[in-house]
Amino acid sequence: MIIAVLIRDLRWLVSVADNEHVTDTAATLGVSQPTLSRALARVEGELGARIFERVPTGVQLSPNGELAVAAARDVLARYDQFLAELSSRLDPDSGVVRLAFLDSMATSLVPRLLRAFHQHAPAIRVLLSQEPGHDILRDLVSGACELAITSARPAGDYGWLPLQHERLVLIVPPSHRLRKRRRVDLAELADDELVTTPTGFGHRSQITGLLAEAGIAMKVSFESADLATIEGLVAAGLGVAIVPGQFAGQSGTVGIALTTPQARRTVGLTWRTDHPLAPPAARLLAFIEATWELSSVDPGFSGEAAPRGT
Repeated sequence: MIIAVLIRDLRWLVSVADNEHVTDTAATLGVSQPTLSRALARVEGELGARIFERVPTGVQLSPNGELAVAAARDVLARYDQFLAELSSRLDPDSGVVRLAFLDSMATSLVPRLLRAFHQHAPAIRVLLSQEPGHDILRDLVSGACELAITSARPAGDYGWLPLQHERLVLIVPPSHRLRKRRRVDLAELADDELVTTPTGFGHRSQITGLLAEAGIAMKVSFESADLATIEGLVAAGLGVAIVPGQFAGQSGTVGIALTTPQARRTVGLTWRTDHPLAPPAARLLAFIEATWELSSVDPGFSGEAAPRGT
């Protein structure tokens, strides 16, 4: 049996149970007595049980009615709690924003962005999800996240706000034959082994494309979803890698510029445009649009996009 009882009907049901009089309850609720009686009959019809028995002084609960009213009180309490929590979540001053971002942004751009926003709106909570690009797209589609920081603008109904440009560099172990070079052509790496992200990651697709343009296909020695881990594997002599310039040298690797101008990526903020953002998310987006300046992160350059005035 499918139950289709209105929340309003449950409130009226509880009110009648408390007052034990239909006419008096109708007056208290500000509705006509026939309207209230029809609502009670509708509930009894849906439940298939009589809830009230008539007595000289009004009405009283039947045994089935006692069970129904207890359940109605529980449902109403849960519903009121849900409304209160939803209102709090959507409050533009103290609500919740769900933000997903690439692993490679965990220690650089995201902390700086959130520090600035927290100073602007300290009561808003930002729930963070650190994940690869294909999972970010899945979460945007499902609504698990509202805003996302990624390295490629999704196709379709998505907004895009570039946050920073990054140059990709070759990193090699400190003993590698190319360690003293200032620039390297990708074709020179044909005999090296590559440490990179797994198949399906946006970074992997970009690197594969760069190698194809150079006319080579490198053997993959190790895979990791984390660019910092990849840098550590290269430092241990387990291959070479192509990563954003800020990762070079973290564990002793040597960063070398690439000759191809396509060795770059743009990191940006994206969101769905097929429906409005919740007020807290819209506030975060508006703050970033108003305060963030697009700049570059290049090999040998420590600057990055930052809030204006910092």
